[in-house]
Amino acid sequence: MSPRSERLRLRFADEARAERPDLSELCLLVAAQADGSLDEAGMDQVQMELDDLAGQLPFRPGGPRSWATAMAELLGARLGFHGTPGDYQRLESSLLHDVLRRRRGLPILLSVVWMEVARRAGAPVYGVALPGHFVVGFGPARDQVLADPFDGGRVLTGEDAELLVAGATGAPLDASMLRPADPLDVVLRILNNIRAWAATRPERADVGLWAIELSLLLPSHPARLRYERAQLLVNSGDFLTGAVELDAYADVVGVIDEGAAETIRGQARAARAMLN
Repeated sequence: MSPRSERLRLRFADEARAERPDLSELCLLVAAQADGSLDEAGMDQVQMELDDLAGQLPFRPGGPRSWATAMAELLGARLGFHGTPGDYQRLESSLLHDVLRRRRGLPILLSVVWMEVARRAGAPVYGVALPGHFVVGFGPARDQVLADPFDGGRVLTGEDAELLVAGATGAPLDASMLRPADPLDVVLRILNNIRAWAATRPERADVGLWAIELSLLLPSHPARLRYERAQLLVNSGDFLTGAVELDAYADVVGVIDEGAAETIRGQARAARAMLN
C-alpha cells in the first residue's frame, strides 16, 4: 500500500468513528482512493462548491415541500443535476467530485449532493434508502416529502415511492423504508456500488479490493466482506495473504457452521498450494 493510500485510510477510519461523521468528507476520501489526482486542495474545492450552491438557495423557503421544490429548481432545473441509465456503467458516477463536475451520477451520489447542499442551507434533509433506489427526504415523518435527485429532484407522491419499491423488490412499501439513513450506511452502500461495478470487470479487481478494505474500516460492516477480500487477494496472486484471511474468516464462521468453516479452510489450503 502506498503512503498516500495509507494516509487516506487512516483519515477515513478516524472520520467513520467520529461522534458525528461528515458524509461529504467520507465520500471525498472514497473518491481520493479512486482518483490519485484528487488532492487536499481538490477536496477543499469540492467543499467550497457545496457551500456556494447552498448560498444560491432562497433563505429558509418554508416547509419540507418548499425546500424540496427549491432544491429541484436550483440543482435539477437550473444546473442540470440528474442521472441516466448509462451512469450505472461509470465508476465516476460513484465519486463525489466527479458527480459535482459532471452533474451526473448514481441516485445515491446525487442524493449526497442534494443532502449536503440542503444541510448547509439549513434544510431538514436526510437520505432515504429505498430498496434499489436512493432518494432524499425533507421534514419529519408526519410531513415527510420525498424527492428523487436522479430525476432532477422530482417531488414524489406516495404512489411514486410505492412504484419504486415494487419495481426493485416486487414487495409493497413499508414505513421502515422511509426512515432517515445513517451516514455510515450511506457510505457502505456507495462502497457496495463500487464493488458491484468492479465485480463485472476482472481487470479492475484493484478497485473492488480497496472498496472492500474501506468498508472493513467502518464500525459496522458485513462479516462476509472478509471472505470477499480473501478471494480477491487469492485471485490477484497474493496467495499467502489470501490464505491467512480465509483461515481467519473460517474461525468466525466455525462458531455457527463448522461444515462451512472447513470448506473455507480447504480453500485456504488450496491457496497455499499455489505457492509451490
